[in-house]
Amino acid sequence: MNIRSLTRGDGVVIGAAVLLFVASFLDFLAIECPSGVPSSQCSSWNGWSSDFASNTAGIFILGVVGAALVVLSHLLPQRNLVGLTLEQWGTALAVAAAFTSTWTMLFSHPDGMEKGVGQILGFIALLLLAGAVLAGPRVPALKAPLMGAASPQPAPSPYGGQPGQVGQPAGGYGYPGGQQPGAPSPYGAPAGGQPSYGGQPGGASAAPAAAGAGAGEFAPFWFAVPVARPLYAEDGSATPIAELAPGTWYLAVEQRGQALVAQTQDGRRGVLQDTTGIQRG
Repeated sequence: MNIRSLTRGDGVVIGAAVLLFVASFLDFLAIECPSGVPSSQCSSWNGWSSDFASNTAGIFILGVVGAALVVLSHLLPQRNLVGLTLEQWGTALAVAAAFTSTWTMLFSHPDGMEKGVGQILGFIALLLLAGAVLAGPRVPALKAPLMGAASPQPAPSPYGGQPGQVGQPAGGYGYPGGQQPGAPSPYGAPAGGQPSYGGQPGGASAAPAAAGAGAGEFAPFWFAVPVARPLYAEDGSATPIAELAPGTWYLAVEQRGQALVAQTQDGRRGVLQDTTGIQRG
C-alpha cells in the first residue's frame, strides 16, 4: 500500500466522504413545526433511523463505500471484481448515490415533512464526490500527486554490501549523485569530475575525447512518473504487468527508442512506453 500514489482528486474524494458520513448523523427529515412550537419538540430522523433506512442507505452507505473503493484502487495493486476494477465499481456507486440523493431532494418529499440539514449537506457532499471521481482521471490539477515524491533510496550493493561500506560506492547503482566504477559519466564528463559547460577539470584539451567516449552509452538512473502509468512486459504483450505510481522512484535500466525498461521495487522489469513528464532523480 503506497500512500504517495494518492492524487489531489483522491484528497477531494476523501474529504467528500468524511462530510457525507458526518451528514448521515444530522437531521435528514423533520416534521414541520406549527407556528410558535419550538423545533426541539418536533420529531426528526437522521440517516440511520430505521423508518427511512431504505431511502438513506442508497445515499450515505453507497456514497461512502464508493469513495472507499476509488481510494483503495489507487493504494492497492490493480485488481478486478466481476470484470471491473475497484475504481470502476467505486465510480458507479458514487454516481448512483448522487443520483439517489438528487431524486430524493426533488421528488421524494413526504407531506408535512421538511428537509433536514443532513439531507442538504449529504446532497452537496455527493455532488462533490461524483464530480471528483469522474473528473479526477481527466483534469490535470486533480491528477497531480497529493504528496511530494520521497527521496529515492539507494539500491542494494552487490555481494550483500551496503552503500558507504569500505570498497562500495556511496550511492547505489543509478542512484542520483552516485557513480558506478567504470560507468560512463553523464554528458560525457570523466568519472570523478563534474561537467562544466564545454570544459572539464584538468584542461580543455581532454573534453572532445571524453565526450566521444561517452557517446551512445546509457547510464541507469532513477525516475518518478507524474501520474499512474502501465508497465508492459518486455516481450511486447499488450497486458500490463504492473502500474507505476506517482510519488515512487523506479530504476531505468535500459532505453529503447523513446521507451524505458524500468525495474520495480519487487524486482520486476518491464517497458514504460509513455515517458513524457517523468522526473529524473
